[in-house]
Amino acid sequence: MHEHEHEHGHGHVHTHGPVSGFDSLEQAEALMSYMLDHNRHHAEELHELCHKLEATGKGAAAQLIDEAVDRFGDGNELLARALEALKG
Repeated sequence: MHEHEHEHGHGHVHTHGPVSGFDSLEQAEALMSYMLDHNRHHAEELHELCHKLEATGKGAAAQLIDEAVDRFGDGNELLARALEALKG
């Protein structure tokens, strides 16, 4: 098992661990919903960072972050579809 904690600039800490311990589909749905919202929040933070880097003349880094945020969006869309399939 691999667990680690990390802290983000916006002040929360969370632990990554095994997901396989849910007892019901409702718990799986709640976990998926939480993770999707969490991912979207991180994408928003990266988007803000991108704009700040552009303003400081770090366009190359900003462009790469912007591309990563686009890919996060694609992944989050798939997760949203998976959540809807889980609900249905």
